[in-house]
Amino acid sequence: MGIVKISDSLHEEIRQASHVMSRSINAQAEFWIKMGRLAELNPQANYHQLMQELLRNAGSELTQSLELTANAS
Repeated sequence: MGIVKISDSLHEEIRQASHVMSRSINAQAEFWIKMGRLAELNPQANYHQLMQELLRNAGSELTQSLELTANAS
């Protein structure tokens, strides 16, 4: 984990968005970073397609976590 320096105005935008989306400020910033990375890697994709990709990735991570937990038992 590291520290990312951002402008005060961007921090305020993140704070406001995090309130609306019921996320922590860090979770909102992480979401925007992930979406931005996906948008750069997939310039043809729309928001809905990018969200589907995030959900697929989250499902894969969840499946791996559950497998690790089951194997540890």
